[in-house]
Amino acid sequence: MRQSHMLIPTLKENPADAEIKSHQLLVRAGYIRQIASGIYSFLPIGRRVLSKVENIVREEMEKIGAHEMAMPALEPSELWKETGRWTTFGSELMRLNDRHNREFALGATHEEVITSLVRHEVKSYKQLPLTVFQIQNKFRDEARPRFGLLRGREFLMKDAYSFNESYESLDETYDKMFEAYSNVFRRCGLNFRAVIADSGAMGGKDTHEFMVLSEVGEDVIAYSDTSRYAANIEMAPVVATYEKSQATPQALEKIETPGQKTMKDVAEFLGHDLKEGIKSILFQVDEKFVLALTRGDHEVNDVKLKNLYDADMVELASEEDTKRLLGSGFGSLGPIGVPEEVEVVADHAVEAMVNVSCGANEEGWHFKNATPERDFEVKSYADLRFIEEGDPSPDGEGIIKFARGIEVGHVFKLGEFYSERMNATFLNDQGKAKTMIMGSYGIGVSRTLAAIVEQYHDERGITWPKNIAPYQVHLLSLNPKKDEQKELADQIYDTLLDAGIEVLYDDRKERAGVKFADSDLFGVPVRITVGKRAGEGVVEVKERATGDQNELETSEVLEYIKNWYKA
Repeated sequence: MRQSHMLIPTLKENPADAEIKSHQLLVRAGYIRQIASGIYSFLPIGRRVLSKVENIVREEMEKIGAHEMAMPALEPSELWKETGRWTTFGSELMRLNDRHNREFALGATHEEVITSLVRHEVKSYKQLPLTVFQIQNKFRDEARPRFGLLRGREFLMKDAYSFNESYESLDETYDKMFEAYSNVFRRCGLNFRAVIADSGAMGGKDTHEFMVLSEVGEDVIAYSDTSRYAANIEMAPVVATYEKSQATPQALEKIETPGQKTMKDVAEFLGHDLKEGIKSILFQVDEKFVLALTRGDHEVNDVKLKNLYDADMVELASEEDTKRLLGSGFGSLGPIGVPEEVEVVADHAVEAMVNVSCGANEEGWHFKNATPERDFEVKSYADLRFIEEGDPSPDGEGIIKFARGIEVGHVFKLGEFYSERMNATFLNDQGKAKTMIMGSYGIGVSRTLAAIVEQYHDERGITWPKNIAPYQVHLLSLNPKKDEQKELADQIYDTLLDAGIEVLYDDRKERAGVKFADSDLFGVPVRITVGKRAGEGVVEVKERATGDQNELETSEVLEYIKNWYKA
């Protein structure tokens, strides 16, 4: 493609609102442009890269027997209400009404739509297992769209859905999909980890996230320093054990603590270590209120609390509800004297504590020498805290370390979560009606593109992997006004195109410095420069990532390019 005919607007400076490299470089190099907050257009060169990622996804899906289809982005609310997700999915679901005041959602995901379709069309075990997928724009009303393509309100996603007659069959499909996802991200050249994850609003139990390792990732991965164990920090169980304190319980004492709001403030005021205090946080868990207790130096993991109650929704109680139920604001909460309508649960570490401080449920007051079970009752002890670096690995091998990751894929064993609610059944080999067993599998295609840039760039621009780059060769004619340069560049362009090589031909009447700078920004793996030695039939070939360069005769160029891409 001749660059003079293309829409590739480049920028010398980073956009003011671009915080991370992928956002900065994709905008500067003319791959994307923002239309509104969290909404982007893919310009021609960006669309080409997106297509490369899509094609890899399609190939790997088809290898495991998944069939592509297309579903509508506009989804009627009735389907979401069948599963209960019209209310539980939350404010990220974009909702709208048509002219007849009927409620719809813009598709954030398609479990309801595909389940509705399959329940009408699949009736027999002979039609199972079935796996279908689509690549389609999705919509989520992010409260704070940021980081360019990594957190947008409209994004390109591959979503797949499997229907099986048994959990054993689902396991087989899940394993195939897991391997297909691994192949996708390997082919994209990514350094990634598959980690144990939480299913969130998707429902179901077993699930893995595919995380691209990056310092700009919004997720924290907990991994073993000696084994293959890896999990999202929300899901990593704590296997640390706590020895019961042998201290003699002292008399409970109420102490005035004016202005001391945080655990650190209270610990310093009372002159003890953070570990010697109890942190109390009030949550609303579905329709009930739960006071969750951890040791003062630990943090409550609300995902573990949600799973403990098998709840649909967990959120911090409002300040109004907190004061109504416990008589105090957030800074002085504690488990002593809690009303019956509030359940008290605690992390395992709390069970071992004696003579510790806690809030007195009165503004500016705390207790000293509180001891569980003597001074307050706990309904149950459970693993309720976030794992920390240095904790034992849950698999018994090594200790936990942290890394940051960008989520690019997620696979779920949904089980009967949707099919039971939507009455998706089939007749088994004995003629009995059985509920279908489902799986759901997503890849953020546009997120994957951004994640690649996060791992493949330098100070001059993007350094695309070979099979993802928008073009295989960037051909530069430094001065197309000179006949020998234009003629040789045209000749090389035609030769490469005839051989099936993808070429971006910079035939613009621009200064050489501008062309070199743009070429570095674009990140095409190989650059061919037709310059001052054009009259001799000699050109310069340079590898973008390594900077290695050679001077070649025109007759050698095609073979060089073919061999370089075979390597």
